[in-house]
Amino acid sequence: VQLVESGGGLVQPGGSLRLSCAASGFTFSRYEMRWYRQPPGKERELVARITSTGGSTNYAESVKGRFTISRDNTKNTVYLQMNSLKPEDTAVYYCNTRQGVVGVDYWGQGTQVTVSS
Repeated sequence: VQLVESGGGLVQPGGSLRLSCAASGFTFSRYEMRWYRQPPGKERELVARITSTGGSTNYAESVKGRFTISRDNTKNTVYLQMNSLKPEDTAVYYCNTRQGVVGVDYWGQGTQVTVSS
């Protein structure tokens, strides 16, 4: 399993970014995918999740109405569109898949998002 995030960067408050996560090494279309983030000095938290078909999504309360998770199963890629960014969205963002009977977590290397003026 390999997950490679991209799209992070420095953006001003109110701006937008689109993160991508390219997946390989497993049958992407069979698995739920998730985005997590870890702010400086804090624990990693779940931001958004999307079912295998993309038919259902869930979001953390802090990002509802601003972030949108989506996926393209033909490209083995999951996205996180982030709008109306706030300084408190500053974090390293990670792509995740949980697989197997015991639920093994696989992570990408993360991509830094910094929201600052």
